[in-house]
Amino acid sequence: MATIVAIFAIILIDLLVIHRNDTREFTTRRAAFWSTFYIGLAVLFGVGVWIFAGAQYAGEYFGGFVTEKSLSIDNLFVFMVILARFAVPKALQHTVLMAGIIIALVLRGIFIAVGAAALSAFTWVFFVFGFFLIWTAVGLLRHLGEDEDVKENFLLRWAKRVLPTTSEYHGQSLVTRIDGKRVVTPLLIVMIAIGSTDVMFAIDSIPAIFGLTQEPYLVFTANAFALMGLVQLYFLLGGLAERLVYLTHGLAFILGFIGVKLILHALHEYHVSWAPDVPIWLSLAVIGGTLVAVAVASLASSKRPGPKKTVEEQAAEQAGTDPAVDTRKQ
Repeated sequence: MATIVAIFAIILIDLLVIHRNDTREFTTRRAAFWSTFYIGLAVLFGVGVWIFAGAQYAGEYFGGFVTEKSLSIDNLFVFMVILARFAVPKALQHTVLMAGIIIALVLRGIFIAVGAAALSAFTWVFFVFGFFLIWTAVGLLRHLGEDEDVKENFLLRWAKRVLPTTSEYHGQSLVTRIDGKRVVTPLLIVMIAIGSTDVMFAIDSIPAIFGLTQEPYLVFTANAFALMGLVQLYFLLGGLAERLVYLTHGLAFILGFIGVKLILHALHEYHVSWAPDVPIWLSLAVIGGTLVAVAVASLASSKRPGPKKTVEEQAAEQAGTDPAVDTRKQ
């Protein structure tokens, strides 16, 4: 309970104290500082787990944290689409993301509690989670190259239908008065969009982390620390995320691997002699090795020279015109 209180206290201090009434845009330098700060907290917590609970639980925590962090990078694409779709001013994006993450953290806590209870009561739930992760991995590979399409979930559709909303932002105000009538601003709607969309991502990530540890405490803290640094990661990797062209391939492999691990664990629990229980050190090696391979392959791919430009294209680029749409009189 103390850990949960401390996590929410850190998030509230970030939102209500450190960045309260801060209208500055979140620069790369600020994002790098706070990203380092939150990752440092996550590592210190893992070291504490190692000291007080042993290497096994520490390995499970770090495996879960790295997996959640990796999945969150892919989620950044969707967050970018949402913020662009709602035309959120850059000065408000930090507040929007932080509030959405608080919503997601509360709802994820509920999901984790339900999932942990189901796994402890019914071993067959491991089969469900395992096959779901494999299905998700296949789905990721099938939809490679498709544009991100943010579909409005039930909560967002309900909010937009029920709540009277203004068409313009009013600073950091969630509610304002127009003609004596109290209405909500688009800031509240976009917070609901970010928070509820992140919960949809939890449908994939929570079964994945349960494949690495069945300790609800570790599942929640790994999720919490991954979410706490997500805002800063958004601003830090805004440009780099587009260069990680093989990220989806790597995430699909990781989810598929954990899905198989869950199925093998279930078979092991049912005393199937040939089914091994995959150790946490092997899981960490596979996850870490996959992410390193993805990063190296993506960065190497981004350095490949593109098609050479023609002389006309180079001249048009220097003149600030498009040779394909040249409207000058001949």
